[in-house]
Amino acid sequence: MITGKYPSLRLRRSRKNDWSRRLIEENNLTPNDFILPIFLIEGKNKRQEIKSMPGVYRYSLDKLPLIVDKALKKGLPMVALFPYTERKKKNLLGTESLNEDNLVCKALQIIKKRYKNKIGVMCDVALDPYTSHGHDGLLNSGYVLNDETIEVLINQSLLQAQMGCDVLAPSDMMDGRIGKIRKSLDKNGYQMTQILSYAVKYASNFYGPFRDAVGSKGLLKSDKRNYQMDFKNSNEALREVALDVKEGADMVMVKPGLPYLDIIKLVKENFNIPVIAYQVSGEYSLLSNGINKGLVNNNIILESLIAFKRAGANAIVSYYADRLDKIIG
Repeated sequence: MITGKYPSLRLRRSRKNDWSRRLIEENNLTPNDFILPIFLIEGKNKRQEIKSMPGVYRYSLDKLPLIVDKALKKGLPMVALFPYTERKKKNLLGTESLNEDNLVCKALQIIKKRYKNKIGVMCDVALDPYTSHGHDGLLNSGYVLNDETIEVLINQSLLQAQMGCDVLAPSDMMDGRIGKIRKSLDKNGYQMTQILSYAVKYASNFYGPFRDAVGSKGLLKSDKRNYQMDFKNSNEALREVALDVKEGADMVMVKPGLPYLDIIKLVKENFNIPVIAYQVSGEYSLLSNGINKGLVNNNIILESLIAFKRAGANAIVSYYADRLDKIIG
């Protein structure tokens, strides 16, 4: 509703000075709004640049404290772990996901021993970093099996919880997995382990650089449209969230982020649940390459991040999270 009219009402009056603009701004960002993804790699003394993601690296476990220290110093509440699994450890069933000596498990033990509960740790629950076919679940004639995959995801969730994971994040998009994982966690004494469901994960063209980062690029057989959402749909997102909320999700994710601001807003307005946005690798790389080539300036990062808050996101998974002091001031 518009109250008043020109010339007695001049909205530009409040925009004239910096102090006035700051006084009435509706959305802002703090380090509390961010989750930092960390890519892990085998070996020692490694800080390996990801060529498709300028300024983002894979870290060997002995380097992990350097990046976690940085996250703590910048006031971030949580980091998210993603493994680069060597080809020789990948197979059709993704069995490395259940290895208590895999990269994620070892990283969890390091972080929990060194930092206790000073910072939260989130781990993806899915098989795509571990399968030789690049899919999030067990594959049969090009189709990812739902119920059979869930049984593996339950065991993966229990293992990660046992190793100290604070927030399990099923990103697989199997029907019914949240309820079964929640039931198994509760039965085994992990009632306080949170679940952040990738409830709304689209079959998107924005994931390419991430697949490079975790080593699944070029492996994918067929595509993921038989389980990830169609990007032409929005009402379906509400159905997905409704199911996961009923099954016990503590938070929900919308992925990708910037092209799906309408979905973030839709979910936030319809459910009383924290909504997390994922500024995915393709978004990050497009912005960073545009900046590096002088097509746009650095302020585009802040503008894109504020858009998530304006849409209603409680927090943002972003590869810029370790550089917030240079972005939000």
